[in-house]
Amino acid sequence: MSIQFEIRDSVAWVTIDRADRMNAIDPQSEARLEEIWSQIEADDAIRCVVLTGTGDRAFSAGADMKSDTGKSGLDYWASLNPNGFGGIALRETMRIPVIARVNGLALGGGMEMVLGCDIVIAADTARFGLPEARVGRLPLDGGMVMLQRLIPHKIAAGLMMTGRMMSAGEAHSLGLVNAVVPADGLDDEVDSWVKDIVACAPLSVTAIKATIHKTAHLSPREARALSTPELITALSSEDSSEGVAAFREKRAPQWRGR
Repeated sequence: MSIQFEIRDSVAWVTIDRADRMNAIDPQSEARLEEIWSQIEADDAIRCVVLTGTGDRAFSAGADMKSDTGKSGLDYWASLNPNGFGGIALRETMRIPVIARVNGLALGGGMEMVLGCDIVIAADTARFGLPEARVGRLPLDGGMVMLQRLIPHKIAAGLMMTGRMMSAGEAHSLGLVNAVVPADGLDDEVDSWVKDIVACAPLSVTAIKATIHKTAHLSPREARALSTPELITALSSEDSSEGVAAFREKRAPQWRGR
């Protein structure tokens, strides 16, 4: 199987297992990823997702061009997954945090998947880029519309118009990456972030993610006034009372997700 999927202690691990192809995504892998995201969304017991690739060379080199079916650029554009590359770059229905564990190159669709994640932890050897223009294509699956919203406009334009790559350190300085660590410390850093997420009230985390995604286009005053279903659920939950009670009683909260 080209995609590994397992759930450990309420955390889903999704691993692209095509190291011989630099973890590039072929049509079968793309279809499997879409199935996995849907399965995760349907499972309320899952608290967090980690997306990564096997080996230490690449997170993902994007679309597997050797599996190209001969579609024209326009045909490819017309058949795009509405959820973006890998089913995650533009996904709006994932209620829980998705962490990108970037163990190497994240290029093209690989970078687009990173852009769709909430938290990005990178090895100091990782590099990022959208080189589609170098092969006569475009970063259509999320990159062209997302990158300019996440980093300064001219930096985004320069990267896409030249196909250049940026280092993990550069990505961190631009706010695209949360943390950069030596490659041998990558797992420990990811585990630390996962642990902190799972320690929080699940409904609170869901409400925060929903608010971030649903209010980015609004003014701060308009955003604060927006009553999302996730916000109301979190504020009226048993966990909302439990968290305060646990703090006062100096004990660990017992989250029930309700």
